[in-house]
Amino acid sequence: MARRRAGLASVLFVCTALLATSCVSSDDETDGAAKSAPTPNTPVAAVAGCENGWTDPADLSPTRKPARCAPNTPAPKPLAAKTKITVTAGALSAEYLGPLRMAIAKGEFLKENLEVELKQMPSSDANTLLAKGELDAVYSAPEAGMVNAAKQGFNIKWVLGNYSSDPASKSGVWARVKDGQDPATIDLKGTRFASLVGKTSIIMYPIETVLTKHNTKVTDIDFKQLDAQGVGQALENGGVDAAWLLDPVWKQFENKPGYAFLGGQPAGEPLGGMLYGPNLLEKNREAGTAFARALIRTVNTYFAGDYKSDPAFVQELATVLGSKPELLSAIPSLITDWEIRQGTTDRAQKMFVEGKVVEAPALTEDKLIDRSFYAEAVGHTQ
Repeated sequence: MARRRAGLASVLFVCTALLATSCVSSDDETDGAAKSAPTPNTPVAAVAGCENGWTDPADLSPTRKPARCAPNTPAPKPLAAKTKITVTAGALSAEYLGPLRMAIAKGEFLKENLEVELKQMPSSDANTLLAKGELDAVYSAPEAGMVNAAKQGFNIKWVLGNYSSDPASKSGVWARVKDGQDPATIDLKGTRFASLVGKTSIIMYPIETVLTKHNTKVTDIDFKQLDAQGVGQALENGGVDAAWLLDPVWKQFENKPGYAFLGGQPAGEPLGGMLYGPNLLEKNREAGTAFARALIRTVNTYFAGDYKSDPAFVQELATVLGSKPELLSAIPSLITDWEIRQGTTDRAQKMFVEGKVVEAPALTEDKLIDRSFYAEAVGHTQ
């Protein structure tokens, strides 16, 4: 219970900080901030090379192929004046940051006349600054802190997806099993469960899916929040009974007696990506579209398929990320995806409400998602 109260208190603290520093002064302004951002003034035009740059958000098929444009498209449309954008992420060496860091290294943002500064910062702190306009974008996810901020009327939207896991990946829920136990029928009630973020994370959505398969509710679990290294260590030394293991930590448990993989991220459904605040949603939408265009172009040029099949690119990516080629090669390529599926925020909020880190009722999708930036970048009329 103490941990639950602490988690809720941290979320409420973020919202309080947002309120304390906001310039919202009336109910009308609050309502306006929560509405979808205005559509661009100019009509969306078709984009050469991006004829397949859009898929139906309602298509939740696990075999859905992500949208793709031709390499080096969509073509740059440099802004009239050089514009600086400040972006933050919780970790700078994670593989899922590959497209963003490669776009910087390859000069894709410079082609749009954008200067992008990337900083490391916890998402809870970053969301506060994003709402205040002191940051332009945050690489994160529609987690409980963002939902609570939106509930207070602050204009923060999820605008770009990031990736889904390859079917061969086993990043997800791992559990300790005893000799003779069938992993498919293991009882998870009363489990001590370790994760990186805890109940405020969108990862609770796929965790809940696994728990349901094992006749367990979120309230039946004792969640422990640990750092990335601590999660794997706790599972190995018996400090916890189950854990959500990220790439490449799960590799040390693969084919190891006494451990079983129970399920991971939903196939074909990104759970995070880029969040925009009022600077790009309202004040400079053109820069927001240019940023999206550069990132999408980077995906199409360098991350469109199995990018790890090229050893030279793996070496280059490792250098950009400050990682090691052998670590990247040990796990399958991520399935990069700039699109956002329908219903993801609904399913996440269900878990936040059940975990008592967000109060009911849930927000509608238009309060949390804005697909217009990537739609314009690939030439799709919504």
